Amino acid sequence: MDKKIESIKANHLVSEKSPYLLQHAYNPVNWYPWGKDAFKKAKTEDKPVFLSIGYSTCHWCHVMEKESFEDTEVANILNDTFICIKVDREERPDIDKIYMKYCQMLTGSGGWPLTIIMVPDKKPFFAATYIPKNNKYGITGMLSLIPLIKDLWLNRRSEIIDNSKKIAGLYMSADTQKSGGVFDSSILDITFDRLAQLFDISNGGFGTAPKFPTMHHLYFLLRYHKRTKNEYALNMVEKTINDLRSGGIWDHIGFGFHRYSTDEKWIVPHFEKMLYDQAQISIACIEAYQVTMEEKYKDIAQDIFSYILRDMTSENGGFYSAEDADSEGIEGKFYTWTKNDIKKLFNDKDSGLIIDVFNVGISNLESGSVLYIDKPLNDISAKYGMSLKDLDSFLQSSIKKMCISRNKRIHPFKDDKILTDWNGLMISALSLGARVFNNSSYQNAAVAAADFILDNLITEEGNLLHRYRDGQPAIAANLDDYSFFIMGLIELYQATFNISYLKTAIKLNKYMLENFWDEKAGGFYFTHQNSELNEFAQKDTYDGAIPSGNSIALLNLIKLGRITGDSLFEDKALEVIKAFSGTVNKAPEAYTQFISSYDFLLGPTYEIVIAGDKNSRQVKQILNDINSVFAPNKVVVLKQPGNEGNQLSAIAPYLSSMGMINEKPAIYACSNYTCKAPISEVDGLIKLLTLKH
Repeated sequence: MDKKIESIKANHLVSEKSPYLLQHAYNPVNWYPWGKDAFKKAKTEDKPVFLSIGYSTCHWCHVMEKESFEDTEVANILNDTFICIKVDREERPDIDKIYMKYCQMLTGSGGWPLTIIMVPDKKPFFAATYIPKNNKYGITGMLSLIPLIKDLWLNRRSEIIDNSKKIAGLYMSADTQKSGGVFDSSILDITFDRLAQLFDISNGGFGTAPKFPTMHHLYFLLRYHKRTKNEYALNMVEKTINDLRSGGIWDHIGFGFHRYSTDEKWIVPHFEKMLYDQAQISIACIEAYQVTMEEKYKDIAQDIFSYILRDMTSENGGFYSAEDADSEGIEGKFYTWTKNDIKKLFNDKDSGLIIDVFNVGISNLESGSVLYIDKPLNDISAKYGMSLKDLDSFLQSSIKKMCISRNKRIHPFKDDKILTDWNGLMISALSLGARVFNNSSYQNAAVAAADFILDNLITEEGNLLHRYRDGQPAIAANLDDYSFFIMGLIELYQATFNISYLKTAIKLNKYMLENFWDEKAGGFYFTHQNSELNEFAQKDTYDGAIPSGNSIALLNLIKLGRITGDSLFEDKALEVIKAFSGTVNKAPEAYTQFISSYDFLLGPTYEIVIAGDKNSRQVKQILNDINSVFAPNKVVVLKQPGNEGNQLSAIAPYLSSMGMINEKPAIYACSNYTCKAPISEVDGLIKLLTLKH
């Protein structure tokens, strides 16, 4: 530990496990973790609560810490005026969602760091995001703001309390769930039109800067293309992926995508790398590969997986959460390059080529240049008198050399907590990659992560937990944990055909229905019915940086209904659609994962049952052929002979009569619960799966 830090007295965060909270454990601010002790002290000392929410890889969170929370002048007046609470939004997304909604209500926007000032009963009366120490950027600084709040608290307390009650009333009445209205296949055309309007024709992606890699838009467009053969839908997908891969948002040296781009051309990113982005982008690339059979999309997905397996996988199999944007206190320093950096590694000829390809020397950051490609490699190869193949080989070897050199730099901080929801997303991605690319290492990684969660993040009562770090599983799971992990288990079952994963998915889904379902209005609450935050309970369908738990729950219900034949699941899926139809109809472009899930239900769906031994050559070939096809509205079930097949029939009784024919594998192709006669050749099935919907 740093001697400077050792000399500072620790605050109440020192025993926490969250890397973000531990980053603040030696601030002079007397931080408390969220809990009864902090709120009890606020009531005892008759002080308002200063709540600060962020995450460990957030650049502006670091800025606010350095300017204010490490500053004794600011810390002294914070400690004198408030009881101060720190929350890691990734560890406690339930708290973050509540107070982000308050912030958006009060200010019209939101972001991190999130700053909330509230009365001791948890009702806010002030909200902001980043606040500087002194007045700047048109923002009232901490040194000016805090005395104003203190004066209000001491002299106009009744007004503050009244306002907090009014704000809480507005919060509770702000119904984000609206049912009713026509919800049919026309929503697909409306959503496509909205995305086409938002599409950036020049640079790919949607909207203007800052631009985020919103993958559920691409999932929808791929399904829309499958259904309609609308080529522009596919063009939007390809343009977006191609420009993401060429831009500075892609780490050209170590692989993986940064969080988002500060400009519309994807050149200068905010450099944090999030597990959930890697999972979602790799899924989009795998699906784009299935549709186009373009190797470049396969390459991107495989490069992402290489990064995850190399840098983001724990010894126990779980996946880490994120890597920071900053190193040595400078955002992007680890990732940027100068001409001198390149010339130290390569001779004049080679360094000139690399500088040209990656635009080194263009000053987009103080620490150097962000690598990006804005010229066709065909033009580069012609300019330097090389074949495209030779240029590609040169770049591959050069990237390896640059990676070795870069690894000698001080690395960004890695947030090594393991989150159930984000791991569920990556398990899904790796399971899909294992199937489509016939890659056992991806399957093994997905199995290891799933088994780690099953061994460490499920209680004796069968409840999921949200976070694992430093040997400690903790925090009651939320809707996203259940939905995303169930999705991962369903995908993993279809990669391994290990029936235990399917059984667990069914069990967890039933638990979710019992403990998160709204019996009055339908849909799932974000928090468990016994949550301490039930007075603020909310249901979310917005598909943002990650899809909503309700959107993925809808997909899981449909898939489990088709796999098992149990009408309970599909009945609940229909109730989810009814519950949120009015909300989604208002702005379908904000709910593209929800609509992609609905697309599955619209059908035609395919329930493919293969009867045979999963280790047989014939069955493996059948699976390879099926997995090569983009048919998102399908589920695949393998009924093996013997006990495993009997267990599967117990889960899905309609499978009882399906078996091998003359001791040879048989394929049963069912669509919308109607099964055709069994076949032994896969060609007819492939033709069926490739049909326009």
